[in-house]
Amino acid sequence: MGFTIEDSHLIKCLRVSKGYGAARLCKMFLDRQWNVDGSIDQQRGSDRPCSARMPTNINEAEGLALSQEDKPQTHSSQRKTARRIGISLGSVNTIIKNDLQMTYLKKSKVQSLTGANKLARFNHCHQLLRRFPASMTNFIWFTDEKLFTVETPRNAQNDCLYAPVGTHKKDVLACHLLRTQSNVSRSLMVSVGVSALGLTAIHFIDPGVKINGHYYRAVLQKRDLLPDIREFSDCYTFQQDSAPAYRARETIDLLAKETPDFILPTLWPPNSPDLNPVDYKIWSVMQEKVYRQNIRDVDELRERIVKLWNHLDQSVIGSAIRQWRT
Repeated sequence: MGFTIEDSHLIKCLRVSKGYGAARLCKMFLDRQWNVDGSIDQQRGSDRPCSARMPTNINEAEGLALSQEDKPQTHSSQRKTARRIGISLGSVNTIIKNDLQMTYLKKSKVQSLTGANKLARFNHCHQLLRRFPASMTNFIWFTDEKLFTVETPRNAQNDCLYAPVGTHKKDVLACHLLRTQSNVSRSLMVSVGVSALGLTAIHFIDPGVKINGHYYRAVLQKRDLLPDIREFSDCYTFQQDSAPAYRARETIDLLAKETPDFILPTLWPPNSPDLNPVDYKIWSVMQEKVYRQNIRDVDELRERIVKLWNHLDQSVIGSAIRQWRT
């Protein structure tokens, strides 16, 4: 049975003013014997086709969601995709998840490498593997420095506030929404060395001192790290990264005279914190332990670092060093 003009006006009025769907209108006016094309049982409350998920929109969304070949970072966000296609953000999300069967992968922050960097890393890594078989990695002493601040480092992605549904941001107290921090947080720079044989004492760099070649050689090497390492063994290999002060000619001459063996800067791959066990494991373990509780001042920070370092489980260091060749 078709709709009369009166029926059309009635349906339009109820849909606009009350938001009634086809199913409800049919039940309310059984005497009019209205027929609805298609099934009203597809989804509860559904009374219109999913026009946004047409094949043309799906194909266009796929092209926008994926980076173009050989052109990374050319994809569009879901919000931009919705604006360009002319459909809702929810429809784009449904297309990506259900129709395209795509999943969300979080990007990782890494060092930008040039072609020359990549080639140097490749060649240097192969040389290191040939020079240091698994049996010799236990005698490598990996060294590094790190800055610890009094203020707890925060992950902005996880720094959020839960509120009841319908709560407006303006209705929440500012002290709950704002995370304050001082312009300059007090800090301590530390230097350490680790190996499968043990670990050095943790050495604090004098406040306000810039680590130049002279300070690195006279203090960190001759006074701190090298004497600690000699207490464990007279046969070892000294490792450092490729910072300017570390690859200076005077530094290389000192290591050649004071150590039985060391990894030359020309052999250590450039931009490679992922190849130092202190960088890729030990510092993260220390940071997680240091900041389990808030820190009042620099003295408490120093005390906590020393205590945790002295109780650091050697098995953690050994496990990190065993991953080095891998």
